[in-house]
Amino acid sequence: MSLLEFNRRQLLQSTGKLLTLAAFSDLHSRENSSAPNYKIPPKAKRIIYICNSGGPSHVDLYDYKPQLQKWHGKEIPDSIKGNQRLTSVSNAQTQLPISASEFTFSQNKATGIYLSDLLKHTNSISENICLINSMTTDEINHDPGICRLLTGSSRAGNASIGSWTDYGLGSLNKNLPSFIVMISRSSISNQSLNERLWNNGFLPPVHQGTKFYGGKRPVLFLKSPKEISPEIRSSQIELIKDLNEQKYKESNDSEILARNAKYEMAFRMQTSIPELTDLSKESTRTLEMYGPDVNKPGTFAYNCLMARRMAERNVKFIQLFHRGWDHHRDLVRRITESSKAIDQPTAALIKDLKRLGLFEDTLIVCSSEFGRAPYCQGSLGAPAYGRDHHGKCFSAWIAGAGIKKGIVYGKSDDFAYNITENPVSVDELNATILHLLGIDHNKLTYFHQGLEQRLTGVEPVKVVKDILS
Repeated sequence: MSLLEFNRRQLLQSTGKLLTLAAFSDLHSRENSSAPNYKIPPKAKRIIYICNSGGPSHVDLYDYKPQLQKWHGKEIPDSIKGNQRLTSVSNAQTQLPISASEFTFSQNKATGIYLSDLLKHTNSISENICLINSMTTDEINHDPGICRLLTGSSRAGNASIGSWTDYGLGSLNKNLPSFIVMISRSSISNQSLNERLWNNGFLPPVHQGTKFYGGKRPVLFLKSPKEISPEIRSSQIELIKDLNEQKYKESNDSEILARNAKYEMAFRMQTSIPELTDLSKESTRTLEMYGPDVNKPGTFAYNCLMARRMAERNVKFIQLFHRGWDHHRDLVRRITESSKAIDQPTAALIKDLKRLGLFEDTLIVCSSEFGRAPYCQGSLGAPAYGRDHHGKCFSAWIAGAGIKKGIVYGKSDDFAYNITENPVSVDELNATILHLLGIDHNKLTYFHQGLEQRLTGVEPVKVVKDILS
């Protein structure tokens, strides 16, 4: 076809095919290059990322502020509140009275770290963690907040940190997905979690996270009918692969290659998944360590044990979501129940990784989209009172590969409202995670919509080197 015969649509279609082909060529070169320019010496071989969705109250769990007792019932000072952006809920209140935590905090004698007594198990292993009390984000609502935390953008369409990791590093286990997501059931709230939180976004679709369901069948439609033998299934997969490859030569559609990869992975998972989920060889002592819910698929305890088993099998990125932390009302009861669900299993996960010699090369991150305000939502002291969202200052912790142990990093004011030392943005947390996994966040890019896209955006972002061992 001559150049004059091209119409606009044909030109765009042809250009799109060439770009798709170029993207896969680039991906192929990255995966086969012994030293891509974005790689650095890694400290971590894998990551377990715990996301407490909803915004746990750092005032009641992590950031010990006994000074709040003096201010209990008094209006938060204007000098503290400043001109920070508030939610519509807070703006609608005529008063914002300080509410001191109703929970006691205990200090770990080995580290000096204070944690709420709601997290006694976690405090017992706090010599292994770095508690960051100076996390900050610009977001004040859930969907943009958690999207910003996990994709680097408050808007839909960007790739998740798990997908970026898979794109940059590939897989260590050919029989299991390298990016697996598990969502725990919650008795408090079944707050929705959108798939874009583990989506590939603009990256090739093969890098999308694989969701495991909380039931007897973690991966749906994986088991073949009884009359289909493994040999028959293998030949079917080969036939489908050949047909898809022929179609790809015609269309250069990246979805076709991703579909082929998923078919082949699903075939291998028919053997690997039953072995992964078989807990019969776990000792009674190990099961008891995770707590009474460990044998119930879909619970946080079960998912923590599964995360450890995935870490043993070198799954690169393991994402655990726990919902039920949006405590606008009935705070005392709800945060008690939510904390009980995560406290013992989280501590058991750390202990178990150490027992198996996996702690030193596994990165464990525990964060949320934001924290909660020190002032009261609702009537002060009433059973139904709660706390509103607060993004300018909240807490997270990180442990394992390459992280200093038993320290508190960053500091907030006496109200846990503003940061006074060493702020850590969600972008800086992501940059640090990638650094520990062996990726220079500035150099791992993907060309999309005319820009070299990065997880950490276009503004300068630093790795938090002070917390690195």
